[in-house]
Parts: sequence; structure tokens; C-alpha cells
Amino acid sequence: QVHLVESGGGLVQPGGSLTLSCHASGSIFKIKTMGWHRQVQGRQRELVARSTSRGTLYYADSVKGRFTISVDNAKNTSYLQMNGVKPEDTAVYSCNADVAVLNGVVEVTSEYWGQGTQVTVSS
Repeated sequence: QVHLVESGGGLVQPGGSLTLSCHASGSIFKIKTMGWHRQVQGRQRELVARSTSRGTLYYADSVKGRFTISVDNAKNTSYLQMNGVKPEDTAVYSCNADVAVLNGVVEVTSEYWGQGTQVTVSS
């Protein structure tokens, strides 16, 4: 079993900064990708940023140049550094990860999600 727990959400003023953290724990053999999504009530969930174990990074156009995803492999933790935040960044941010666990000698990869953390950008 694998668990993801986010932290770091809260209220921030426009133009300010915030760092979200996502810690993965459990019977982890290998983390292949870690990503951050956000959702506003009534709207579709949006992929914000993703990092793969091969070093590939993805950012949504709306956050390029402002947000940075990083992963500390030793701590099984991903971070989303949010700079220059805007009111339209207000959403529930959730992390997800593609994690491989060992079932005997067989590597099994599944997707896991955290519960989400609220980010509100307002003056």
C-alpha cells in the first residue's frame, strides 16, 4: 500500500509564493512519475506539472515560468514551488504518483493520489 500526503496549502496574496509538498510512503520499490494537478469546483481537473524518473518535466502553459516541480528521491517527496501566484491559481491541488511495488518478484505499477490541499490566492 502506498500513501501520498500533501502539505503547504493556504492563503497567499497575489504575486506571492507558496511551496507545496507531497510525501509518498509505504511499500515503494520505485517512483516513476510524480505530478501535481489542480481543480476548481465545477471545472475539469488540470495537470499542472509532472516530473519523471528519467528527468522529463512537463508544465501547463498557464504556469510556465512561475511554477517549478522538483523531486527529492531520497525522501520520496515532490515539491511544487509556486511564484508570482495569481487569483486564477486558486484551486485544490492534488499530487499523484506512478509507483512500482514488488509483488513477490513481479514489479507492479499503480497510480496513487493524495487527498488534496487548498490554495487560495487573494488579497
